[in-house]
Amino acid sequence: MTTVERPRVLGAGTDRVDGPQKAAGSAPYPSDVSYPGMVHAALVRSSIAAGRVVGINTSRAEAAPGVLAVITPDNAPRIERAPDTPIWRQPPPPLQRHTIVHHGQYVGVVVADTVEEATAAARLVDVAYEPTDAVLSLDDPRAITVDDPFGSNRHRGDVMGGFAAADVIFDGEYVTPDETNNPMGLFCTVAAWDGDRLTVHDATQWPDSTRAALAGAFCVPETGIRVLAPYVGGGFGAGLRVWPHTVLAAMAARMVGRPVKLTLTRPQMFTGVGHRPATVQRLRIGARNDGTLTAIEHESVQPVAVDDDNIAESVTTVSAVGYACPNVVNIDRQRRLNIPVPTSMRGPGDAQGHFALECAMDELAYQLGIDPVELRLRNYAEEHPQLGLPWSSKALRECYEVGAERFGWWDRNPTPRSMRRDGVLVGWGMAGVSFFWFQAPCDARASIDREGRAFVRSAATDIGTGTYTVMTQLSADRLGLRPDQVRMGLGDTDLPSAPPQGGSGMTASLGSAIHAASRNLIQAFLDLVADDVASPLRGLTAADVTAVDGRLQRNDDPTRGESYREILDRHDRAELSANGSSVPAKPEELGLAPAGPFAARFVEVHVDPDLDRIKVARLVSVVDAGRILNRKTARSQIVGGTVGGIGMALLEETVTDPTGRIANATFGDYLIPVNADVPDLDVVFVGEPDRFNPVGVKGVGEIGLVGVAPAIANAVFHATGRRVRSLPLTLDKLL
Repeated sequence: MTTVERPRVLGAGTDRVDGPQKAAGSAPYPSDVSYPGMVHAALVRSSIAAGRVVGINTSRAEAAPGVLAVITPDNAPRIERAPDTPIWRQPPPPLQRHTIVHHGQYVGVVVADTVEEATAAARLVDVAYEPTDAVLSLDDPRAITVDDPFGSNRHRGDVMGGFAAADVIFDGEYVTPDETNNPMGLFCTVAAWDGDRLTVHDATQWPDSTRAALAGAFCVPETGIRVLAPYVGGGFGAGLRVWPHTVLAAMAARMVGRPVKLTLTRPQMFTGVGHRPATVQRLRIGARNDGTLTAIEHESVQPVAVDDDNIAESVTTVSAVGYACPNVVNIDRQRRLNIPVPTSMRGPGDAQGHFALECAMDELAYQLGIDPVELRLRNYAEEHPQLGLPWSSKALRECYEVGAERFGWWDRNPTPRSMRRDGVLVGWGMAGVSFFWFQAPCDARASIDREGRAFVRSAATDIGTGTYTVMTQLSADRLGLRPDQVRMGLGDTDLPSAPPQGGSGMTASLGSAIHAASRNLIQAFLDLVADDVASPLRGLTAADVTAVDGRLQRNDDPTRGESYREILDRHDRAELSANGSSVPAKPEELGLAPAGPFAARFVEVHVDPDLDRIKVARLVSVVDAGRILNRKTARSQIVGGTVGGIGMALLEETVTDPTGRIANATFGDYLIPVNADVPDLDVVFVGEPDRFNPVGVKGVGEIGLVGVAPAIANAVFHATGRRVRSLPLTLDKLL
């Protein structure tokens, strides 16, 4: 019997399938869209952070060349607040009131023939305000506190008893600043009405949510709205919500009766599409002299906008699941400030929480005289500490071991300020981290035509993470085709519904749906030949065959089978299609705790002893991300996240002045890493396929960033002997 080997499609470092289009400039981003008769919109923003609009004079703007409309709270149509999503609330509708709650809030929109005319006219709108004192600081006693936005403080065991049993108690406060997502692509919306039907091209990470929000706002059926986002120029979480500018573009298009394009400027990106919220965290850790943890108390406070609840992201949960500590309490609070709305940013919650936890563990290791890696291994959580179930997969121990070996960790002199090279202080630091598990229901549809080509599609977006590529590979693998025989359709609400591209959950969600659609499509071909006496596949099910090289072959005799083309030709069918859906399993159903990715970071920094200038010299990341579908794109995600982590550690901080204005809202003033800030990055993948989804994957989009900042901070302490507990680690904090 001859066995036909299945070609290896998954795991290989395949080039991006969308690379040629992007390199040629032909990938259609929202800002590239044009319609006949399209006009442009520009925003008018508040120049105060709190108060009321008491008068708006639009006469100069209305008389400006090319202006078609000036829309303000005085003449804007009434629209509804978009319905809540399963994850968070949508923002209040724009231009529906005269109250000002943050600097940069939209108070008007100007529509004109050209973007230059709209921008010039927007400057001519005169707005009179009645300001009030803004609440801008977490420690302002006027700030309203939202206690425990998660419903109840999370406890495990007897925390007070755990501290009483401790030989050593560490107590420290850590601070992380506001940071801004800053994708390269400026967010843009193009809206075109045809009667009551609306087509929107938008820089969104969740087209289905945008469609639902616009349908709710304008009281039209979702079936009458199509949202297109086949390519998005980055998001980092900024595109997860339906922001006011998207609603305003649709409003303006309806009012002027022409398609409207609205593109945010870079300063508007700082106030209009969210940011990572600052945190102030307090950590108390109790331990015995041998390093065994007895208690953890982790408290955090972060800002939330005055009237926009958005998603509350737990910062402290990392302490509940990170280590095998029997007694833990997690307390998250929010305080309402007159600031632009915070939102998710790459590694939300876990990035800030791990900075505090992993720095505190490093400080505890020094206090106990135990190596930082050894301390973590002594408290390794073999099962999920909260659920008491075995992990669906976990190779964090291997991350520590492989990372320490590759980095040469055991050659480290543990004494701070003891290592020098070429006149600079050398520091070695590390951190062990995880990212929360997220998977959502998803649908996909797969078709194969008479040419043996597949078309697989879903409404999901690709924000540059490689979704087009890995889903093409997965589809080819499941259908027994070459990747060049698969066309992937994404970013269109006319396609099967999909969850947000966020939370590192898309590969598992969409991958599981494509797995199901592919299986159902193979079964559809077998159903077509179920009574076909000419078919060697008659009477078989999908479990009885393997798809290889464009054909279905019997498992009991691989020499017998037939191609998709042969089946379609004989039955006079142009194509065959099937749907597939994925719904994440529940832990109690599988008896497993769902595991997100894990990683260990090992960092070497060089610090100038005279100037205290910090440079990251090398960085090793060892990552457990389950089955890797494409090592090239997965490594790229880890590298990109690591660069973001370097920015978080050393550079990034969104600065708000005493008036509530963001003072560094440009790429000239908001510092992000450049090539000179980034060393060669060593990335290693370990671990086995995860058991919580049929594809075996875990996300890699955010684990690349989480843990980089504390590893760098710990290395800086080792180099200098000075502990900095606030980010970014600027030289003035070391002086």
